[in-house]
Amino acid sequence: MDFAAARFNMVESQIRTNRVIEPRIVRALGAVPREMFVSKPMRAFAYVDEDLDVGAGRVVMKPLILAKLLEAAGIKDSDVVLNIGDCTGYVTAVLARLAQTVVSIEADPEMVARSGQTLTSLGVDNAAVVQGPYVGGYPAQAPFDVIFLSGALSEIPVELRRQLADGGRLVGVVDDGKGIGRGTVLVRVGDSWGSRVVFDGTTARLPMPAARPAFRF
Repeated sequence: MDFAAARFNMVESQIRTNRVIEPRIVRALGAVPREMFVSKPMRAFAYVDEDLDVGAGRVVMKPLILAKLLEAAGIKDSDVVLNIGDCTGYVTAVLARLAQTVVSIEADPEMVARSGQTLTSLGVDNAAVVQGPYVGGYPAQAPFDVIFLSGALSEIPVELRRQLADGGRLVGVVDDGKGIGRGTVLVRVGDSWGSRVVFDGTTARLPMPAARPAFRF
């Protein structure tokens, strides 16, 4: 299979046609080999317009949902990004092409090892994969300019929103548990947080326990 051609077609037919045209995002999605982040039997499906099932209820996010969230995040090349729940490392690799530094939190130790190996094999040297609970984020390196959710949540734990820098953005899909999801941006301004919905769309939920107190959209 010609993966380079499939990747080009993904960008042209799934991303650009849906009005995501920001050059840096288009280049990043066109450069990262999505097929390297799934098992060999799944590689033929790496560029289909849907979530890729990687087992245990986890998925690699649908390209268009990822692109729209990246657009909403407005990532600058000087930003430090926290990525939550990127099971295989694909989203981390894309983020690493947009930001200065990426810290990726993954709870599954096997996925931590595999994603770290894949990122290293591709020469991604500005991202680190750390094992830990999603709800806790990574306070050791906070605050973050952007926090990216690589899966849907019904609410945003207070621990995560507190790890945003002033002016920082948290982006992700917030769903109601009934298949209705909305791409949402939360912005910190001082000690206040505001949110807005930027598109309708769904992705698989992160296996994340409820946290209290939490910020509800």
